[in-house]
Amino acid sequence: MNQASKLEATLNLVKELDKLKQVIRRNYLLDGSRSENTAEHSWHAALSALLLQEFANEAIDINKVVRMLLIHDVVEIEAGDTYLYDTAAEVGQAERELAAAHNIFSMLPGEEGDQYLQLWLEFEERETPEAKFAKAIDRFMPMMANYESGGKSWLENKVSRARILEINQIVADGSEALWQLVLTLSADAFEKGWLL
Repeated sequence: MNQASKLEATLNLVKELDKLKQVIRRNYLLDGSRSENTAEHSWHAALSALLLQEFANEAIDINKVVRMLLIHDVVEIEAGDTYLYDTAAEVGQAERELAAAHNIFSMLPGEEGDQYLQLWLEFEERETPEAKFAKAIDRFMPMMANYESGGKSWLENKVSRARILEINQIVADGSEALWQLVLTLSADAFEKGWLL
């Protein structure tokens, strides 16, 4: 593939990724003023991982973590956002997202698309220290946003503290410090009546 063709193919994906700004999540900004979009979530998670890297349970390649977090939700362009606490919406989610990952990353020429697909799969499988920490950040960010917004999304969706702990348990795999915050914030939110 010549350089002009490669540039065109890459720019087609760059334009496709702009659609992440249109995927509206059910989580709110920390101030509760509006819902966030997936592009905002991905950027905030990646920057937060950079800032919180010292709290990872294991030594990590932070550049790999940041790359994972920047691409982890690109599948939502095709598969949509699945609210973390919506058990009905989880049905078929993994299949929808895997198909979307194949479609989106195949827009890149040659091995480049495969490399991004492998990075996305590594994040999903959560077996490496980087994937565990990236997933911990990905789960912690909505937890923090819900807490800071006065439990706005939790209240609207009638989320229980037990469900919060069940869904967010994987935070402990990547960061024990953030898991301790999940326990503290969820207990306080329950006391304030923001969680069932």
